[in-house]
Amino acid sequence: QIAFMTLTLFPIRLFFAAFMMLLAWPFAFVASMGSDEQELEKPLSWWRKIVDILLKAIMRMMWLAGGFHWINVKGRRALPAEAAILTVAPHSSYFDAIPVTMTFASIVMKAESKDIPVWGTLIKYIRPVFVSRSDQDSRRKTVEEIKRRAQSDGKWPQIMIFPEGTCTNRSCLITFKPGAFIPGVPVQPVVLRYPNKLDTITWTWQGPGAFEILWLTLCQFHNSVEIEFLPVYIPSEEERKNPVLYANNVRRVMAEALGVPVTDYTFEDCQLALAEGQLRLPSDTCLLEFAKLVRSLGLKPETLEDDLDKYAASAMKMKKEKVDLKEFSAYLEFPVSQTLESMFALFDENENGVIDIREFVIALSVVCKPSKTLETIQLAFQLYQSEGGTVTEEDLAHILKTAMGVSQIDVTHLFRAVDEEEKGKITYDDFYTFAVLHPHFAEEYLYADQMGAESGLKTSSVSAPNGICTDFSPDSAGDRRRPLQKKLN
Repeated sequence: QIAFMTLTLFPIRLFFAAFMMLLAWPFAFVASMGSDEQELEKPLSWWRKIVDILLKAIMRMMWLAGGFHWINVKGRRALPAEAAILTVAPHSSYFDAIPVTMTFASIVMKAESKDIPVWGTLIKYIRPVFVSRSDQDSRRKTVEEIKRRAQSDGKWPQIMIFPEGTCTNRSCLITFKPGAFIPGVPVQPVVLRYPNKLDTITWTWQGPGAFEILWLTLCQFHNSVEIEFLPVYIPSEEERKNPVLYANNVRRVMAEALGVPVTDYTFEDCQLALAEGQLRLPSDTCLLEFAKLVRSLGLKPETLEDDLDKYAASAMKMKKEKVDLKEFSAYLEFPVSQTLESMFALFDENENGVIDIREFVIALSVVCKPSKTLETIQLAFQLYQSEGGTVTEEDLAHILKTAMGVSQIDVTHLFRAVDEEEKGKITYDDFYTFAVLHPHFAEEYLYADQMGAESGLKTSSVSAPNGICTDFSPDSAGDRRRPLQKKLN
């Protein structure tokens, strides 16, 4: 079917979809010329209403060309005065733009998007909230702009936000980011479904690329999509004060409507678990738990590398000193809390109330730079090395089991391979030279000997239940209620 459609219908559909987008451009360009905030807050003029209708019709024809012959819409879309924000999930594809083109609600977009030829003009027409990567204060400004628009009593168009912040494969709902819930105004949850026999829609970081998704989808005779507008969710006073609680409760409502579980993992957790570095994290690593505690503690992703440098410098001054909970609190400059106690417990290997602060720094480095294995190991060598710049086999074992988040690991085979002169100690230069010559050293010297053993280094096989994309759903909803796993026990 794909071969036949590629030679027949695919080029026709692709041409027609591109033509519709080009046809929409002049209307969007004229309508967006000279628009300022005061004009945007006024009711649409008669000619802009006509442009709105024309653009929605053109966009509908574009999706029709893609095989979306009809779009099943359930529920009633709330008015802007009833719900200023539409929260849409699950976010799994660039085809999720369908509800955007149907409603012309504003969206949160990267500032660079407005410079994309043709598409940038269409984006500008829907009056998005732009986020600038070059502006370090962009997150705060974005939240303030969302809050300002949401509290305008319906003067601004509704804002459509995908609170997961990334594409998933719809098998569960990951943690919602709080941006849509900080204003504390009512939101309308919107759920998406793609009930197709073969899933060619889903676009995740381990699945096929953007063009392959487009090609496979256009080669289907028909593509189905369902958009359901759920009842408006009015937050309680407690939810208004606590955006995280508000986000979790809305996510629960949406998950029930979809019939899928929720997971406390985030996009950053998935990046960590699937990092392309030379050390592949095992399935039972405690670093995912550690990453969640880092976020709960209040360490911000945008400043994490700076925090790492600060903590590493302090750890080097402390050398091999072990610290108790109170000293750990002072070291991090955070008050003692349940989150801090849980983080401390991960590193309290003998349950004697003290931890090696160097292990915290190594774990933080992995979370901060999941794909940069050698940078983490270089930092670890600086923390563990003697005055001569060397580490022992025991030190290497501490480094690697911390970097992988496991309780035990046998590094004898690896250490002997690096220590060619049998001096009983190695430098980072020795390790780096070996790693360059053996880029898959973990598979060859660590995993190979311990696969299937009780050491916990067995990695889970990645399955693709929909034929296209990897499944990251938890085995059961009870997984998120497991007790904290200690790294060393």
